Amino acid sequence: MARYTGPAYKKSRRLGFSTLENGKDLAKRPYAPGAHGTDRRKKISEYGIQLQEKQKVRFMYGLNEKQFRRVFERASHMKGIAGANLLFLLESRLDNIVYRMGMANTRRAARQIVNHGHILVNGKKVNIPSYQVKPGDTVSVKENSLNHPAILASVESCMNRPAFVEFDPKKLSGVFKRLPDRSELNQEINESLIVEFYNR
Repeated sequence: MARYTGPAYKKSRRLGFSTLENGKDLAKRPYAPGAHGTDRRKKISEYGIQLQEKQKVRFMYGLNEKQFRRVFERASHMKGIAGANLLFLLESRLDNIVYRMGMANTRRAARQIVNHGHILVNGKKVNIPSYQVKPGDTVSVKENSLNHPAILASVESCMNRPAFVEFDPKKLSGVFKRLPDRSELNQEINESLIVEFYNR
């Protein structure tokens, strides 16, 4: 199954959840898309609720099903709570760190910046969005890309960054300080439902 490249707003409205994490996708039309979007919804089964929760996180981080399942399997073999481990692994992806540092307005834009080779990790070019950044790693913009208009515009418009990343807007360089606490991540996500979905 290929990665979804259609309208992000439509997916957010279908799930009733802001996959862009800014609320803009639900601000104007907070109901499902289509002719019957405003109709009263049918009661969703337990399986449907679990599937919806999984889809929320999958679309939010921009993964296809195969990638997402692989990340979940890795998380389930780690020590600790599988659901929390899943979110920590997703947050450690290079495209997500670029987004969290404010070098891109969306994760989709961050993926493109990484794919096009604008990003360095510890001084080495990395163009794989799924690259796992380790705590203490330095993520910076390549010297030739320091004047990239999209990156500069995103850095300028970024108002707040999470505490687990540190970023210098002048040098366009930052550090992934530590793994995030669960309380620092989206509180609308119920990761235990995703664990139940895959363990059913």
